[in-house]
Amino acid sequence: VQLVESGGGSVQAGGSLRLSCTASGYTSSSFCMGWFRQAPGKEREWVGSISSVTGTTYATSVMGRFTISKHNANNTLSLQMRSLKPEDTAVYYCAAAGDIRCYTGANRFNYWGPGTQVTVS
Repeated sequence: VQLVESGGGSVQAGGSLRLSCTASGYTSSSFCMGWFRQAPGKEREWVGSISSVTGTTYATSVMGRFTISKHNANNTLSLQMRSLKPEDTAVYYCAAAGDIRCYTGANRFNYWGPGTQVTVS
């Protein structure tokens, strides 16, 4: 299984970015997928996740600003980020679980992408 994120970059506060994650060797429609982020000096933080069983859920800090969608036809997961704040600055990781149900703990996800940097100034 390989996950590769793309779309990171630098943006001013209030701006938008869209991250994508392409999965290979993995059937995204059958399992939970999610996004995490990690800021310097902080623990990896759950951003949100999606599955056909548990639906789409978000961390309180991003609810209403971020949207997760999954495109099963091409095994792609996306994260649309709007109204970005400096505190959203982090490395963002795509993650895939071995379960159709989603949980918020990082230890419930089996596969990880290398991450993509998002900087909001």
